[in-house]
Amino acid sequence: MSFNKPKNQPNNPEFSSGPCVKHPNWSLDNLSGFQQGRSHRSKSQLSKLQEVISLSHSILGMPDEYKLAIVPGSDTGAFEMALWNLLGSRGVDVAAWEVFGKIWIVDIVSQLRISDVRVFEADFGCLPNMNDIDTDRDVVFTWNGTTSGVTVPNGDWIKDSREGLTICDATSAVFAMDIPWEKLDVVTWSWQKCLGSEAGHGMIALSPRAVKRLESYRPQWPIPKVFSLTKNGKFMEGAFIGKTINTPSMLAVEDCLSALKWVENNNGLAGMIKRSANNLIAVENWVEQTNWADFLPETKDIRSSTSICLKIIDPWFVALENNKQWEIVKEIQALLENEGVGYDFANHRESVPGFRIWGGGMTEQKNIECFLEWLDWGYSVTRSQHKQEAA
Repeated sequence: MSFNKPKNQPNNPEFSSGPCVKHPNWSLDNLSGFQQGRSHRSKSQLSKLQEVISLSHSILGMPDEYKLAIVPGSDTGAFEMALWNLLGSRGVDVAAWEVFGKIWIVDIVSQLRISDVRVFEADFGCLPNMNDIDTDRDVVFTWNGTTSGVTVPNGDWIKDSREGLTICDATSAVFAMDIPWEKLDVVTWSWQKCLGSEAGHGMIALSPRAVKRLESYRPQWPIPKVFSLTKNGKFMEGAFIGKTINTPSMLAVEDCLSALKWVENNNGLAGMIKRSANNLIAVENWVEQTNWADFLPETKDIRSSTSICLKIIDPWFVALENNKQWEIVKEIQALLENEGVGYDFANHRESVPGFRIWGGGMTEQKNIECFLEWLDWGYSVTRSQHKQEAA
């Protein structure tokens, strides 16, 4: 711990895990192609929606036969769309180890009221035994637990010859981690995470097996129009060629295109994965040198490189009540925000008291390294103040 205020400041102090930092050198000038007041159905604007789909499909290396659409409601809308359209024809296995995974349990058990559900839960920092999951049933899980910093290390536990569908919320993983597309039948994400684009729009990718399910199975519950992926029992192909279900923000579309083109011009997906991995390494190097912080994930193989979650292991802090711990975390965040060196880096309110640093590929490693010096200073100062008050 250091009481010496660092001399250098991050060039960009934005470390929020959503909405996330925009790409380097971003400015409003990047959005000069935006045409206000134009219909998203017009030829010029439809072509932009189609470009978001085609660029995303290409950069991510998705199989040619996978369908991709822009949908409303960010990743949450995209994922609930998948659950409501596809579940119910067979038993479901749900894995959850953080806030949003547990929300999907509520959807499946309390909203859809599917009777044959097996739940595999783990505490924050842990991962359920994924080998216990039966992929001949439908499987629902998050690839990366944004509020716990715990990620699935691979898809080896998913059978190639599975009978069920694998439905994956991958919003903090796509564009930052190696996704085994052939193992996944439904993948959802939002523009606001790894791309750092404007919020409110989601993406849903469907394998041929998922499309077949849509056309061969009709859920017993009604599907709202804004969620529907079929019409008259047929796959709604138009949504997957840019003819969105509801009206999108074309300004947000322009911003997403700016991010996608930046990725394309900066070593594509490989570049994004490498930059995110390097950001995690920067935090790992810092953790090795500090005596008060550690990673929330229990083991190295499940550490997220995007939503990098830290817990405080200082015995003084650990002995405090939970509400007092959160008070200190928020004080440290406010202190660093006032210094203009770090914003929105406290962990999720329903997670463990600690810090969460966004390490996706749009975050520059040098900014994380600089910020960590300030975090050490902020903790030292706040700890000292509280100990003096208690004396």
